[in-house]
Amino acid sequence: MTGSQQSPLERVQVLIVGAGPAGMVAGITLAGYGIDVLLVEKRAEASALSRAMLISTRTMELMRRWGLEAAVRAKASDVDAYTYVTESLAAGTGSELPMAIPTRAEAVAVSPTRPAWAPQDDMEPILLARLRTMPTAAVRLGCELTELRQDDNAVYATLLDRRTGTTQPIEAQYVIGGDGPYSTVRDHLRIAMEGVDNLGDYESVQFRASLDAVIGDQERKPAVYMITRPDAAGFLSRRGQGDRWSFARGRAPGQTKLSDLKETEVAELLARAAGIDTLQPRIERFSSFALAAMLAERYREGRGFLIGDAAHRMTPRGGTGMNTAIQDAFDVGWKLAWVLRGWAPADLLDTYETERRPVGRHNVDFSAAPPTEPATAAETLPWDLNGRLAHHWLPAPATAAAAADLISTIDLIGDGLTLLAGHAGERWTATGALATGPIPLTVHMLDQGTTDALGLPPGGAMLVRPDCREIRRWSHYDEADPPRVESLAAATQPLPAY
Repeated sequence: MTGSQQSPLERVQVLIVGAGPAGMVAGITLAGYGIDVLLVEKRAEASALSRAMLISTRTMELMRRWGLEAAVRAKASDVDAYTYVTESLAAGTGSELPMAIPTRAEAVAVSPTRPAWAPQDDMEPILLARLRTMPTAAVRLGCELTELRQDDNAVYATLLDRRTGTTQPIEAQYVIGGDGPYSTVRDHLRIAMEGVDNLGDYESVQFRASLDAVIGDQERKPAVYMITRPDAAGFLSRRGQGDRWSFARGRAPGQTKLSDLKETEVAELLARAAGIDTLQPRIERFSSFALAAMLAERYREGRGFLIGDAAHRMTPRGGTGMNTAIQDAFDVGWKLAWVLRGWAPADLLDTYETERRPVGRHNVDFSAAPPTEPATAAETLPWDLNGRLAHHWLPAPATAAAAADLISTIDLIGDGLTLLAGHAGERWTATGALATGPIPLTVHMLDQGTTDALGLPPGGAMLVRPDCREIRRWSHYDEADPPRVESLAAATQPLPAY
C-alpha cells in the first residue's frame, strides 16, 4: 500500500494464515508444544455464517483431547444421524435414509465420544478462546498476507493491517496456509489445484423460526429433512441449539438465487417447506458457493504447508470438508512441533503429505461421486478414524484428573510417544526400558481385558504416536537385547491405516 507505515521485523516460529477451524487447530496443536505461533486472518471479526454443521467422531476425539468436548457438545443439536424424506416438515409421513455418519450406537462401539451436530460458527469461538489462552500463541484479526517468499533458512512474509494500513514484515521458520479455497498462501507457493470446480451451485438461507411444535417430541430426531415438495424442494436442518434453522438446495441453471428473491418470497418458500402457511421466519443471512471437487497437486512447497480448503475442496456430501481440514491441521501441527523441539529430523515433515493427501483424495472423490445408493458409516468411518488405536474402556489410573472411573485407550495417548504395555509387562515400566532418544515417552500398564482386546501378548507392548497411530509392537521384553527406537524414520512410520 503506497504511503503505508512499516513496523519493525517480527520473528516467529510458525506463521498460520487463516483463522478458520483448520488454522485455529494448527495453532492450538503447535502452541500446546510451546511453539511460538502467529495466526492471522483478514476478516476483522469471527464469521457469523453457519457453514459446516457436522463434527465427526475423530474430530470430537481431538476436542476431547483438549478438554473442549463438553463445550462443543453444549452447542450441538440433539439429533440422530439420518435423513428424513418427506413432502414437508409438517407432513407427518416419510421415509428414513441412512447417512454416511455413525449413529450413536455405532460411535459408542468404536470411540469414547460421538459426532456432534454443532454449527461451525458456534465451534469457532470455542477454538479461538482456547487459542487465546495459550502463552506462545498470538492472534491478529483484520490482518492480511500480501507477500510471501522463502529460502532454505526461513519464510519471509508481509502482513497488512487492514484497519490502519500499517505493514508488518515477518520472518518465520514455517508457514501454514489455512486460508480457504482461494488461498493466497497456495498462490505464493505456486501449487496448482486438480479436479473439477464447476459441479454446480449450492445455496442456503439461515433463519429463525419456532418449529418444535411441528416436529413434536420425537424419541429420534433426524439431522436433515429432505423436502420433496416440488415448489419447495431442498434440505431443512436445525443449526445448533434454539430456533435457528437453514434451508439449502442445489440451484438449477436459470433458477433465481435465494438472495435475489424478495423477503416475502423467501418466507413463503420456507413456509411451504415447513408445511405451515402461517410461518413467519426471521431471515438472518444467505450464502452460496460453487460446488467443487479439487485437490492440491501437493501439500507442501519447501517451508510452506497447505491445510483445509486451501488443500482440498469438497461438496457437502458426507460432511467431510471441515473434519478433513481439522485433522490435516493436527497432523502437520504435531509434526512441525516435533521438528522445532528437536525431537525429530526435518524429514518427518515429508510424512504430512504422504499420509494426509490420500485421505484428501478419497474424501474429495467420495464427495463428488453420484451416489448409486445412500452412503453408510461403514464406508466413511475408517477414513475418519484413519487407522488410529482401537478404543477400549479401562480403569482410570489413580493419578488421573478425570472424575470418571473409566478412561479410553485414546485418552492415554500423549504429545510424545506412548508405550502401552500388556498386563504382565512390568519390565516395560522400568525407567529407560525403551530408549527413544529426545522424544518424551509415557508408559501405561494395561489391565488384562484391554491387553486382550488390543491383541497384545501379556508381556508385550505397543508404541503409539500423538495421533493415536501405532508405530511398532513387541511380543515380549528381551533382556538380552533391550528394544530401542533409534531410527526416527522407524519411530514415526505408522502401521498401515486401511
